[in-house]
Parts: sequence; structure tokens; C-alpha cells
Amino acid sequence: MKLVRTGPLGQEKPGMIDAEGRIRDLSGHVADISGDVLSPKGLQALKAIDPASLPLVEGNPRYGAPVAGVSKILCIGLNYSDHAAETGAQPPTEPIIFTKQINALCGPNDDVEQPRGSDALDWEVELAVIVGSRAKYVSQSEAMDYVAGFAVMNDVSERTFQTKRQGQWTKGKSHDTFGPLGPWLVTRDEVADPHDLGMWLDVNGERRQTGNSSTLIFNLPHLVSYVSQYMTLMPGDVITTGTPPGVGMGMKPPQYLKVGDVMTLGIDGLGEQKQTVVAARP
Repeated sequence: MKLVRTGPLGQEKPGMIDAEGRIRDLSGHVADISGDVLSPKGLQALKAIDPASLPLVEGNPRYGAPVAGVSKILCIGLNYSDHAAETGAQPPTEPIIFTKQINALCGPNDDVEQPRGSDALDWEVELAVIVGSRAKYVSQSEAMDYVAGFAVMNDVSERTFQTKRQGQWTKGKSHDTFGPLGPWLVTRDEVADPHDLGMWLDVNGERRQTGNSSTLIFNLPHLVSYVSQYMTLMPGDVITTGTPPGVGMGMKPPQYLKVGDVMTLGIDGLGEQKQTVVAARP
């Protein structure tokens, strides 16, 4: 299934994509795409619904982030060996975990804000894992049982804030709109091999990133299990799993985003996003 949330910001309604690519309204069955809806039992109940029985959503509504009730956005740094090389870093021996604050979460085609004082705004196409069940101290062998599905995320980053302003990476990752997610959550059963997904990102129509999830340093079961040793994962939590090479910071000389630039990005089978950079709003 492809699960979506569409409508104005703060008023999104749950839906699913039918075989013809049309949005079907799920609000008669579930309040939102969150909590128990993301559990194996909840997803099985949705799968039993005939999409043709659901009302069509007319027009071209805004896509919101495809999951609600997110308590944590956890990011894995330098998880592609070729990306680590382009940044001059050694590949890590354990997953690097940092956080992106919830206020960064936005829809896949919403504008991305350039913060005040920003001079190094960067892009990162990433495969995101959406947690479906409470996970604490899970093994690698059972880790994927706790995953509801996958989505595209652009891990937008301000590199000066991230690397030159002291402290941890969080403040370079957490401005409003720094977490476009979607357009949809693709359930785990719909993805034959999440470790063989092509990914790409363009800026103003020029290819910047090309990669494949087959080159992850730490695979998805490893990441879910690893993170669950340090904190309890809850339904709706998002784990972004790293980015392939081609970020602005790694270019020679570095190239960064400015107001008016347009990012388009996607991952095989998980859909595409498009964002325009705008000046930060109050």
C-alpha cells in the first residue's frame, strides 16, 4: 500500500493511492496515519479495504508528511562509504546517530526555508524507515518486523550551523522545513528489497546525487536494532538512513542552495519530491 496524508497544513486527512494512482479518502476508517494504524494488525486491516469503495479525493491537494504523531526523527550520519569519502571523513565503525527536531517535518513539495544567517544550505536525499510498533532492545533478526514502511526524505542541512557553530549537528538539521517526507509511506510488503533502491537528487534540473541503498555501510536491520538499544522507538518514528555522494559540501568548490533554487529528488518505488528554496518566514 501507499498511504498518504493530504490537505492544508494541520488539516491533513488520511488516504491511500489506488492502482490508477488516484488518492482515496481513508478518513471514514481511520483518524490518521499514526499509532496503532501503523502496526502489523492496523496495516492488515487497511489492506483488507477495497480502494474502489473509498471516496476519491478530487483535484490536486497538497501532500503532507505521510505519517502523523511522530515523536522522533533520528538520522544516521555518514552511512554511505562514498559520501564519507567526499566529506573527508573516515567511515564510522558504529552508526552515528543525531536528531532532527519535529518542527523540521513538512510535506514533500512544501517550500524549504533558508534560515537567517545561512550561507551553506545543502541537500541530502535519504531513504527513511517508518517505525510501526514499539521497539526496545530488538535483535537484528527481528528488527524489520517493527518497520511499517519506507519513504523519501530530504535531510536538508545548514553546514555552517552544523559544523562551525560548536556543539552537535542538531542545530544545522532542525530549522522549519528541513525534513520534507513523502509523498507517501510505502508499506514494507510492497518493497521487495529496500537494500537495492536507486536514489537521485537534482538542483535546478542538474543531477547532483546518484546512489543506491545497496551501498549502505550499516543495513536497515542493523540500524533499527542499534537505535533500539539506546532509546525506545515508537510508532511513527522516522529513521533516515544516510545519503549517497553528491552533496553541496562535497563539491569542489562547495556549492550551496540559495533562494529560488529548486530541488527534485526521488527513490525507486517510493515516489518523488520537489521543493523551492524561500527566505525564512518569521
